[in-house]
Amino acid sequence: MNVGGFRRIITLLSLLCYTTGLCAQVTTLQTKYAVMTIDNRGFISSVRNKKNGREYHPKGLTSALMSLYTGKQYLLPEQAVYTPQQHEMLLRYPNGSEARIRIDQQPEYLKLKLLSLTKRTGIDNIVWGPYKTTISTLIGDVIGVVRNKEFAFGLLGLDDNTTGGPPTEGDLSFMYYFIHSPDPVKYPLPAHLKEGQTFSIGGDGVSDVAFYSQPEEYFRMNYGNGAKLEPAYGATICMHARDRRKEQMIRFPDYPEGIEGKANSARYQLVTPVEADYIGSSVALYACPDSLGLNTIEKIVLAEGLPHPTIDGKWIKDPVAYRPDIAWHGPHDSLAAYSGQLNIKGVQDEGWGEYYPNPANRWKKRKISFSGQEEMSIPAFGALMQQQGIRYGLHTLCEFLQPNDNNDVAPVPSDSLAIMQRTVITKDLSPEDTIITVADTAYFHEFGGWEGNHTNVLKIGKELIEYDGITRIPPYTFLKVKRGFHHTTRGSYKAGTTIVKLQPNCYRGFAPDMHLQDIYADYYGKWLTEGGMDYIDFDGLESCMYQGHGQYSFKRFFRGLFDSYHRNGGKYLRVMGSAVQEGSWHYMSVCNVGGGDHMFSPVKNKWGIEGKDMRYVFESSYFPATFGIQNYQADWSLYDAENLEAKSIGWNATYMLGLSQQTVEASGEKAAIFKAFHTWEEARTANKFTPALKERLKNLDYKFHLEKTGANAFLLYPIKENRFTAQTIAGTALPLQNEFKEQSLELSLKVTGPKGAVVQGLKIQLAGNTVLTIDKALNVGQHVIYQNGKLWVADNGRKLLEQITANSNLRIAKGQSDIIIAALQPVQDDKVRFELVVPVTGAPTRF
Repeated sequence: MNVGGFRRIITLLSLLCYTTGLCAQVTTLQTKYAVMTIDNRGFISSVRNKKNGREYHPKGLTSALMSLYTGKQYLLPEQAVYTPQQHEMLLRYPNGSEARIRIDQQPEYLKLKLLSLTKRTGIDNIVWGPYKTTISTLIGDVIGVVRNKEFAFGLLGLDDNTTGGPPTEGDLSFMYYFIHSPDPVKYPLPAHLKEGQTFSIGGDGVSDVAFYSQPEEYFRMNYGNGAKLEPAYGATICMHARDRRKEQMIRFPDYPEGIEGKANSARYQLVTPVEADYIGSSVALYACPDSLGLNTIEKIVLAEGLPHPTIDGKWIKDPVAYRPDIAWHGPHDSLAAYSGQLNIKGVQDEGWGEYYPNPANRWKKRKISFSGQEEMSIPAFGALMQQQGIRYGLHTLCEFLQPNDNNDVAPVPSDSLAIMQRTVITKDLSPEDTIITVADTAYFHEFGGWEGNHTNVLKIGKELIEYDGITRIPPYTFLKVKRGFHHTTRGSYKAGTTIVKLQPNCYRGFAPDMHLQDIYADYYGKWLTEGGMDYIDFDGLESCMYQGHGQYSFKRFFRGLFDSYHRNGGKYLRVMGSAVQEGSWHYMSVCNVGGGDHMFSPVKNKWGIEGKDMRYVFESSYFPATFGIQNYQADWSLYDAENLEAKSIGWNATYMLGLSQQTVEASGEKAAIFKAFHTWEEARTANKFTPALKERLKNLDYKFHLEKTGANAFLLYPIKENRFTAQTIAGTALPLQNEFKEQSLELSLKVTGPKGAVVQGLKIQLAGNTVLTIDKALNVGQHVIYQNGKLWVADNGRKLLEQITANSNLRIAKGQSDIIIAALQPVQDDKVRFELVVPVTGAPTRF
């Protein structure tokens, strides 16, 4: 018998097994790192570590390889036959549907692809999973991966219509807290909390900071639904693909059960169709050592042709490529000089203001300002920055189409604005009519959109109409109608003419539908290249949620943007945004949201609540943690500034250094700080920080000082600060600790209190009754500094005001000693306080 005949017999036998259900077939699939077993019903029953045999699928449970989803019900497979020669598996479902799935066993992952599905009427989605696992230490809900110290288990969509999580209303998950301790020994749960319990975000949910309200490590912020904690056994990962050719009515957003006090309310929305189907949906399923997780994802990305932006030859997801950026404010005279001195090459022009897109007026007559020369156009300045190797860009409101700024809204609104509801008028309308009756109420009675925005605007023809409610009995009539809204032209319309309610954005503007969004993606690519820009900050990324197509909308927008950018001559596009989604993960370099002490305090050496939450969310999904925008402070010490760099390197975090000429030039330690930043960035770029060094840098008990000693050689010094805040000037002894060897004394004292208050001199008493006397009036905000054997009074930016004669060889002994601060004269204002910092320095590590 020839080979072809043998294969035909095997195929016939396989079909016989499939149609009769008599063969108890078990399929074993494997990669370099894992072995997976699928039973004869089409359920995963085992996922084992190939190296040590450890089982990562919960005992006694199974996970459907692929489910069907109709309405809100899952259809699970009941029979499966795998044909190894064709790399295909046939799945049969209770409704008679048959799915043909190709399975390719790649070295690092399994590639699953839906080739066909029969009897698909009523099948809205296909679902890869949810796949169960015992792993749950880190829940990477953004991209759909769960991790522990040993292994990672994840899914990666290989096409734009295969998106994270199970099917939901709007195909998104919204922010909420859930209880999960990544280390029950280190962070034990109190008795009144349990794993998996959910809570609403904090505050009123309006300001960004109000979202983040729980400082405990076991309060975790949920950002996506690609992975989900399942306390009974571990966690699940999941992706799905939708038939988007069907119009949907959704209630959006879809919050998890048990969430009370939601800041925003769900609204009904009509989701208009696009040409995207679930046939061809494909995923990469990987299980590998966690240390190789990101490397495995990169191999999938390259093999499957997914977006792979690089910076200086490195994939933007590789921690080696993580870099801080500059957030610039004010005149631009020193921008390029500062960038070079700091060795930071990415610049976001935050002070230029938020850019609202408008293709009809691209630059809006805005110019780049200088204090000592004429203004410059944005394209000319962008070209200048590119010549100097600086990645320059602007802060935008993505697709926020504002009536006063955008010609697609007014005075002639586009027919491609995103909508919420649609009906027809039942009576002719003249330009003067204000009584508008329609065929049904639909959900026109709901105020605004899901963000709690009470903007109610109708569109008919090329006219916008404001209204406030609708009658609930026939004839259905809009209330409080205002014709010709936003200076649009009142028109005449026949009965039967379509009228829609527009989808508002959170700033009372509007959003594009999917067709118009494609146009804006292309516009941004051209706009960036024409402006000489290779950096963009997309605030308002919820623009891609308003259409109701979830992660697919993000993927489609970013793919269009990058295609346009490269088509128009752009190379590397650095993208920052207001949030990270599964649909934007491949494209975004950084997400430096928030800022200041809410994220991380380089002075106090402490994570803020928002910083803690975002660190967990981002790190779990192989994305850099962030300190947000950290504005350069004129009164920073060298060690404060260096701590920002040290901790960002230790935590693999990024941030934006907020700079303005006014603040920087007011800084007494500018020269030392700029030199130090350059040194840290040299070492970072050279990838000098080993995992062991990074662990040291993470330690919040220490700051660090870095010195360059050779062409590629550095010394790292630990700094332990004795820091006392809000102290009264009353002569109380303060204990100093020096865990290192005896060394030269450093100290910095700052007077704090009400504006205008004065301290008439100070006496600083050290061990051995050594006394430093400052017989000078000190204003609130001024400093007394002893460093390198010199004593001086400095202003509120630590700039020298007056040097004072003092012993030039003061020392601080190893162990404990006391320091006493007292006023030379009684302090008149009892609200006056001081802050004291006495740093001690340990032995360096050479690397």
